[in-house]
Amino acid sequence: MHEHFALILILLAIAVATTAVAKKLNQPYPISLVIVGVFIGLLPIEGLESLKDFVAEDEIFRFTIISIFLPTLLGEAALKLPYSQLKENRTPIIILALGGTVISFLTVGVLAELFLGLNLQVAFVFAALIAATDPISVLSIFKRLGVDKRLATVIEGESLFNDGIAVVLFNIAAFSLMEYLHLGVTGFVLGAIEFIKVAFGGAVVGGTLGYLFSKLTKFYDDYPLEIIFSMLLFYGAFFIAEQFHLSGVIATVVAGIIFGNYGGEIGMSPTTKLNINNFWDVAALLANSMVFLMVGLEIARIDLTPRWGGIGMAIVIVLAARSAAVYITLFFVRNFPPAWKHILNWGGLKGSLSIALALSLPLEFPAREEVVVAAFSVVLFSLVVQGLSVKPLIAWLNIIPKKSGLPAYEDHISKIHRYKSALKKLDVMKEEALISEYVYERLKKTYNEKLDYEHASLEKLYSQFPSLIEEQFAKAHKQALYSEYDAVEELAAKNIISDATAGKQKEQIIDMIEG
Repeated sequence: MHEHFALILILLAIAVATTAVAKKLNQPYPISLVIVGVFIGLLPIEGLESLKDFVAEDEIFRFTIISIFLPTLLGEAALKLPYSQLKENRTPIIILALGGTVISFLTVGVLAELFLGLNLQVAFVFAALIAATDPISVLSIFKRLGVDKRLATVIEGESLFNDGIAVVLFNIAAFSLMEYLHLGVTGFVLGAIEFIKVAFGGAVVGGTLGYLFSKLTKFYDDYPLEIIFSMLLFYGAFFIAEQFHLSGVIATVVAGIIFGNYGGEIGMSPTTKLNINNFWDVAALLANSMVFLMVGLEIARIDLTPRWGGIGMAIVIVLAARSAAVYITLFFVRNFPPAWKHILNWGGLKGSLSIALALSLPLEFPAREEVVVAAFSVVLFSLVVQGLSVKPLIAWLNIIPKKSGLPAYEDHISKIHRYKSALKKLDVMKEEALISEYVYERLKKTYNEKLDYEHASLEKLYSQFPSLIEEQFAKAHKQALYSEYDAVEELAAKNIISDATAGKQKEQIIDMIEG
């Protein structure tokens, strides 16, 4: 145990050092970690041979990725994903995560059987494990460049739910596909039922636990304890769902979304929210750093040289399937810029989950080595070639238009929001007799003076950049329409208006939102 712990510390030190250098050089750290991992794996570095042997053990890699790091990464991403953004972008997220994953699965499965010489089951096992996407590298680039948050939300939301669906398809393909095929139509129905049971069951487990833990936060204002609650929630949802042969990935994602939004609203103080987010920021950075370095080390031990033809064909097949998934599904989504589709297509990277699933195949699984080699090759190409070319593609497509006056506008609007929040807090403190009347009036005057200054500065900015008014009007109008939609739903729920009337009005509102 002492030796293993020392190896883990060495791995952590290399991962953190690589991440720190990449961030300092303003480069995507996940790709840097993979490249460093490959170099360390290929070069005979004295003192690191035992580390490489330790990481290269299939069981250790698979357990570390799926059982330790995956719940952390899923929970952190879901926790901080605002429900309002999910709701606003639900159409592209749902059809990409469900329809896009299924299209990719079927396309890769058919083409892999035809052009890679794999039998039907092996082809669809490869198709399932390679359907999972990993947007970490792309999102880090998005954040640095200031890409539209809607695009970032779509690619992150797709990945969160797509991972769960891909894992369900993988388990069906690896262990039940041939049995279902022999049963014909009956087998197709049984497979569909199994898919729905595993996916929906995972959502029920995650939703139930997310709701219960959200309620639990109402009884405490103790952020260290509530951080522990979140840890128990993410790992508990994952392992409880898996114990009942349901989707642990979907369970964790649903639990995280509910806990971060509903729990954050009803039971978390601002201090708790800040500290929980900070904790999971650190946990996710640590997990990602370790994961991508381990991926690089794992890829380095695979001998790819004798299989260049098959590797090239596998990459082409996966790229073609991703293109089909994105362009077919998003064809039905209105007001989705074509340039965004290109980014979603090329930015649908493959990552650690695909490798972990490939390594989870039993040793006696037919053509296991071919599947592992193909999966590792596609992941390496995806992370390095696609990952490094996303930034130039964004620049070439010019999807980040320069908006004059926007930074100044954001600065003013942020300060106005801050000062108004402070005034509300002062009102509460005065009402509860926590501050004296003198202190209250003095601070209130200070904040009102700041507000007057910011409002005056904002008016000058509007006169200088009139386009800002139109942009903010459009955003505000959309948010107002969402409130109208919620109001109609509330009236229908209370039986004040009929379902027919509610449905008609909601359709009108949706048309205005999408129009």
